[in-house]
Amino acid sequence: MEIQKELQRPKKQVHLFYCVECEELAQKVAAQSDLITLKSINWRNFADGWPNLYINSAHDIRGQHVAFLASFSSPSVVFEQISVIYALPRLFVASFTLVFPFFPTGSFERMEEEGDVATAFTMARILSNIPISRGGPTSLVIYDIHALQERFYFGDHVLPLFETGIPLLKQRLHQLPDADKIVVAFPDDGAWKRFHKLLYHFPMVVCAKVREGDKRIVRIKEGNPTGCHVVIVDDLVQSGGTLIECQKVLAAHGAAKVSAYVTHGVFPKGSWEQFTHKKDANSANAFAYFWITDSCPLTVKAIESKTPFEVLSLAGSIADALQI
Repeated sequence: MEIQKELQRPKKQVHLFYCVECEELAQKVAAQSDLITLKSINWRNFADGWPNLYINSAHDIRGQHVAFLASFSSPSVVFEQISVIYALPRLFVASFTLVFPFFPTGSFERMEEEGDVATAFTMARILSNIPISRGGPTSLVIYDIHALQERFYFGDHVLPLFETGIPLLKQRLHQLPDADKIVVAFPDDGAWKRFHKLLYHFPMVVCAKVREGDKRIVRIKEGNPTGCHVVIVDDLVQSGGTLIECQKVLAAHGAAKVSAYVTHGVFPKGSWEQFTHKKDANSANAFAYFWITDSCPLTVKAIESKTPFEVLSLAGSIADALQI
């Protein structure tokens, strides 16, 4: 019955705009379906540096379903994209969807002492003020947000749709020659809580950081990695220090190989470089595979053709989300 309803549901023709960084991903999304048409924006600046923006085909999108693919890779690009995001729903469009694969302030979602600023809440408030289109509130598509409780940061003008990149990982793991030897590891309890239900059919290892004197050391809390290809799973990576410590501990406990998956490869200041395979490096400390999605386009360009990195594209999942 559900399948019949899905087949009977009329498909939407979607006009997809995108920021400069997301052009390649937008092209991949459009290639997934004849129902997705790419539209362009002139991203220019005045002499003083402030944005001089122009939405092409503004008259043509009246009464149409419109989406925008965003990437807030740094504060410097936020204002120009927010300006476009606020403008598109006001052009008499039938509906508006914001595809925001990586919610960049997601790990700053709480206060530990008075004076801390929870910038995840600030970002959610900015997005919650997107004007309502003729079709109602904006649909906001986000992948593997750092903390699920952040859904409560958004106001009623947006409808957050939380998606995950884990199905892409599962598909890739089943393609490996040692697929029957896969064990999934989590770097901490938070990652386990976030993802274990999506990976329940794999054996699991849970790591934890424990304090020894003035240091915090990674230890295996539960599970056995001996003789297995262990894949560390988390939502994002920044410096990569925790992943490296987990790899060392798993290898010391007998893991045959260690790989990693994160949905968001943030890698500030080129921190991805420490994971590349080098001729003079100790192979015992190397990751067999490092999978990321294309949620952070600048990283995707930086790690292109560099072992052990592989990019699992969100394009198909985004194309599906645009039909919801």
